[in-house]
Amino acid sequence: MKNIVFDLGGVVFARDPKKCPKGLVDFFAFITSSDMPVFWNEYDRGTLSWEQVVDALCAYHGCTREVAETNMQTAVDLQEEIACTRDLIADLKAAGYRLYVLSNMSKEFIDFLRKLSVYALFDADVVSCEEHTVKPERRIFEILLSRYGLRPCETLFIDDRPANLVTAADLGMATFLFDAHNPQTGCEKLRMLLLQNR
Repeated sequence: MKNIVFDLGGVVFARDPKKCPKGLVDFFAFITSSDMPVFWNEYDRGTLSWEQVVDALCAYHGCTREVAETNMQTAVDLQEEIACTRDLIADLKAAGYRLYVLSNMSKEFIDFLRKLSVYALFDADVVSCEEHTVKPERRIFEILLSRYGLRPCETLFIDDRPANLVTAADLGMATFLFDAHNPQTGCEKLRMLLLQNR
């Protein structure tokens, strides 16, 4: 294995539950459900703007625009590095792996995340809002592989959503299902898999 590809949300970055008001968690509960609203997928795809998504959230929740906009900005501002994943990424980098991002992420969120220190450890990224395609669609995986000349058989893809892993596996990539609710265990398994005998 030469190339390690990381999803971002729930794998590299998350909101600390201890810092999140319950109202915010409830407001964005749809993100972790299996039935993602179309408007959020289109926001990740880059075909809906921040303002359009705020309008959609108002309709979805029956709330005021001020409430929706405040919750959106808070959701961005509370994103932080998952410490054990950050440390794992640093060790993988030191061990000589090539590190990539493949993520469904909207413009405002990715602009914020790219400023955090761990992001500098990645060699390159492919982000949905900039490519106008989202996981688990095959096209976004093909962009990653072709743009950076990655051989699928030398590439491990890490994600917390099984549907995304199915597409990666269909393209010949190795996969790892990351438990966003227990990142420490996931990082320990990846250390054993990737670093123990390196």
